Amino acid sequence: MSQSFERIAVIDIGKTNAKLVLVDAATGAELAVRKTANTVLPGPPYPHFDVEALWHFILQTLKDFAANPGFEALSITTHGASAALLDTNGNLALPVLDYEHLYPDAITTAYRALRPDFSETFSPPLTGGLNVGAQLHYQKTAFPDAFAKVETILTYPQYWAYRLTGIAANERTSLGCHTDLWRPFEGEYSDLVDRLEIRDKMAPLRSAFEALGPIRPEIAKDLGLAEPVPVFCGIHDSNASLLPHLVGFGSPCTVVSTGTWVISFGVGARPEKLDPARDTLVNVDANGAAVPSARFMGGREWDLLTRDLEVTSPEEERKAAAEVIMAGAMILPSVVSGTGPFPDAQFRWQNEPQKPAERKAAASLYTALMTQTCLDLIGAEGPVVVEGPFALNQLYLEALHTLSTRDVYASEATTGTAIGAALLTGISLEVPMTRTDGEIEGLAAYAEQWRKSAEKGSASRKG
Repeated sequence: MSQSFERIAVIDIGKTNAKLVLVDAATGAELAVRKTANTVLPGPPYPHFDVEALWHFILQTLKDFAANPGFEALSITTHGASAALLDTNGNLALPVLDYEHLYPDAITTAYRALRPDFSETFSPPLTGGLNVGAQLHYQKTAFPDAFAKVETILTYPQYWAYRLTGIAANERTSLGCHTDLWRPFEGEYSDLVDRLEIRDKMAPLRSAFEALGPIRPEIAKDLGLAEPVPVFCGIHDSNASLLPHLVGFGSPCTVVSTGTWVISFGVGARPEKLDPARDTLVNVDANGAAVPSARFMGGREWDLLTRDLEVTSPEEERKAAAEVIMAGAMILPSVVSGTGPFPDAQFRWQNEPQKPAERKAAASLYTALMTQTCLDLIGAEGPVVVEGPFALNQLYLEALHTLSTRDVYASEATTGTAIGAALLTGISLEVPMTRTDGEIEGLAAYAEQWRKSAEKGSASRKG
């Protein structure tokens, strides 16, 4: 079946931006990419994603792709920590909640008493709605009349598959993404679905690799599709990034997926040392296997640290790194509080530089130090593959290579999530990569000072 696919359209919805990518099934080349902002509407009833704007963007772009050059299959990947609640008519009973929304203290406290232990779900307690179980509890508690109309609960990639096919499904990578709803080692729902009284509302489980059905005839007609186009079930975005490397490197290996979040996957790592207080967890890969993971909001932090700085070249930043290290100029976590390996630490500069190149260099070193901390927390081993925007940051790559003393590869795919989603259709692709060889002098001592300061800052905040 896969041999009949020449081009695959991929819906790729990240927290900040949404994209549609047309992938060449033979080479993995991205033939076309369209992008739009993933807008959050303020409410009522709460901050939520503008799914209708996304739907309009999806349909218009698919129509353009269908006209030239065409596509024969469609796959989907989205950010995690989101669920869609459908009523009996298949419409949203409540808007798709923005997971950064914070709930009243009473609701948050009540949820803590409901959520399963970390040893069952390997899902850490997170802020706002980063645990999907917390979202569902909030929606059920704060909006009981609307929640009473919920007939079906879908994980987020599968919501878009439902809109395209009319077939409701849930899928393990999104359920295994710190939802509190899933037992990753048993491959089944946790007790929380019963405590929330939603087990009968959860859509049937389907494989990420499964074609749910063709695009609905009325949509296909509007898009100008001459033949039926299968829609594949879809996958959580970081797991989409992981998928090509499960094949390419095997176990053990480490994949660092970068975007709004930087998520480190320790393929073949053991979960005994995971600390739920430091944003470690167990994800579930496309094959249903448990993968110890750690995360921090690296893309968001990078933006906060650098967005007002003038443009500097990689050469200037590499040269500035030596000045930063010599001066002990460093960024201490956490730039986005409440997340990552130092959730209780207060962001601050130490020996703050003023030159843009030095500030950017310090930001690259900070991001590499945070990444290495994550790798240590999950006991990651094997070669390291960096995919996403940070794969273009040479200073970050060299710092990570120096800190980890392991082979570091940068994926050359500009949208690794789209390649991973395309692989769900059964095609075979190799992602081109570049090995990083550079070493950064003096970084080991700098890193040791950074760790001591970060741990001290975390301890003092807790105290």
